[in-house]
Amino acid sequence: MLTFLYTTWDPSTGIHLGPITLHYYSLMFILAFGLGYAIMTKIFKIDNVNQKYLEPLFTWTLVGTILGARLGHVIFYQPELFKEDFWSVFLPIRTKPEFEFTGFSGLASHGATIALIFTTLYYSYKIIKKNPFWVYDRIGIVVALGGAFVRIGNFFNSEIIGKPAPEGSPFAILFPQQSSEYGAIVPRYPTQLFEAGGYFLLFILLWILYRYTNKKYQQGWLFGLFFIILWAVRFFVEFLKEPQGDEFIQFAGLNTGQILSIPFMLAGFVIMWYSKNNKITEEENGKPE
Repeated sequence: MLTFLYTTWDPSTGIHLGPITLHYYSLMFILAFGLGYAIMTKIFKIDNVNQKYLEPLFTWTLVGTILGARLGHVIFYQPELFKEDFWSVFLPIRTKPEFEFTGFSGLASHGATIALIFTTLYYSYKIIKKNPFWVYDRIGIVVALGGAFVRIGNFFNSEIIGKPAPEGSPFAILFPQQSSEYGAIVPRYPTQLFEAGGYFLLFILLWILYRYTNKKYQQGWLFGLFFIILWAVRFFVEFLKEPQGDEFIQFAGLNTGQILSIPFMLAGFVIMWYSKNNKITEEENGKPE
């Protein structure tokens, strides 16, 4: 007979500084962008690109990530907020039933990806004046790492949790702080950590390919691979996840997150195929002054 052993995950909400609480999710977000900035600084040095192009890239990436992720979550999972609490869609607050500073919560990676595609297009054509796939190849590296930290933040918040784990599962974790929307408080799969682990391994793979192969000169190849693996991780982990709000899109037993991931994976294959005719030389790689 199996004994149902599990770990209880019941951390503090954050670091308390008097009346202010610095939430761990926010810290993970800050860490993701901080490390991303440091890695992109290294990448620009390797590629011999002037560092003056780094600041606008950071700004547009930050704006695209937060705004796109928030809008994506509301559109795909909580569209009623546009009517019920409009300002909470765009600001880190809640006005109903009473005013509360919530921080930026309720973020969807699909929305962030779509927004980043457009902000990066603007940055590529208007600022650095390079092929967008050159930029996408490098952003994909830091986004993979950033995604891992965001999912760790979700783990701290006991959100985006998994379905109940079967008795005897070595992955079972009890989340006492989970939202009531998930139902009974029972041991569940830590799907946040499954995704975080997949994204971290993707970051390592992309960094190795960028640093030690010539794939960075085949514009779009790294980005296509990033799309395929990142969304494949999301697709398969979704089988173990609890729904995130109402599932507005369902088909053939697949949930909203899985259906939205399929076009991105297919796009990844198309981009990798396209990259075969989009090569540059090492000399062309750096930004001429």
